[in-house]
Amino acid sequence: MDGVLLLVIVIVTLALIFDYINGFHDAANSVATIVATRVLTPFQAVLWAAFWNFIAAVPLLFFHEAGVAKTVGAGMVNLAFVTEMVILAGLVGAIVWNLLTWYYGIPSSSSHALIGGYAGAALAKVLATVGPGQVPEALVWKGWLVTVSFIFVAPLLGLTLAYVLMIAIHWIFRYSSPKRMDVWFRKLQLISAAAFSYSHGANDAQKTMGIIAGVLVTAGYIPEFRVDWWVVLSAHAAIALGTMSGGWRIVRTMGARLTRLKPRGGFAAETAGAIAILFPTYLKIPVSTTHVITGAIAGVGSIQRVKAVRWGLATNILWAWILTLPCSALVGAVTFLLIYWTTGRE
Repeated sequence: MDGVLLLVIVIVTLALIFDYINGFHDAANSVATIVATRVLTPFQAVLWAAFWNFIAAVPLLFFHEAGVAKTVGAGMVNLAFVTEMVILAGLVGAIVWNLLTWYYGIPSSSSHALIGGYAGAALAKVLATVGPGQVPEALVWKGWLVTVSFIFVAPLLGLTLAYVLMIAIHWIFRYSSPKRMDVWFRKLQLISAAAFSYSHGANDAQKTMGIIAGVLVTAGYIPEFRVDWWVVLSAHAAIALGTMSGGWRIVRTMGARLTRLKPRGGFAAETAGAIAILFPTYLKIPVSTTHVITGAIAGVGSIQRVKAVRWGLATNILWAWILTLPCSALVGAVTFLLIYWTTGRE
């Protein structure tokens, strides 16, 4: 087995490990609301979420439209500066930040950790091998402008949609007792949870596909950027298995500590979150499911009164969002420089 093939296998494996970690890190996003409302047990909830994470692969297999994957793999970092070592270092940056925030129970964005680590490694590569004058050329700035803007747009969209849905629910069921409403929404929440988990798989798994396709192009195993069927299936399988492992530290933060939820609120949050993720997925924009569901849960809580949301905790979560891109980029950059200085490989 030649060295290039071995390195590609290592990087693809590491990418799937990241996807698995993404699944259990983001399991909270998919199951926190349905667990908090006690519609399903934690074990039932992760099985339900994992199933719909995997089912999201079906449209990609038939229609071959992995737009988010192309944005992540080729639309944010200049492929002229991407090497196998850049991708390897970027994955390390993402995994380190994901594990750190998981350990402390902070619902940060796996998506932005991956994007940040990848970009940081590319910037370090240009700095070390070409010079500081060409560092800005490492990034595709149009892709960054859109993605960074959705750091703010996505949670606001989730919050607004959830708020509007809660108003509509209260108006439609204005003559029903809370107990009667909960009977209906305990059933409806199974559908909304499935929709949210489907949207999570549809957007998040594509990010790993983009990285795998990127390394295959870089190594010369495929002539142009494309996502093959085995990449689709392996990425969705990895994220589904990760979701089944759960992320209970973050489930507690999202499902119980941020605000108190009832089945109707869980339905509104999950439905709003699914719409707020599927819309940018259609536009080929990578977004953070963590950001979206956090905004949606806050929107549900604030319909009662603003103080129903623990804004101190929300502020801590916001800081984690802000720090994710630069911190993962820093780890990715340091990892690349260590590889370069110790082995001489770019």
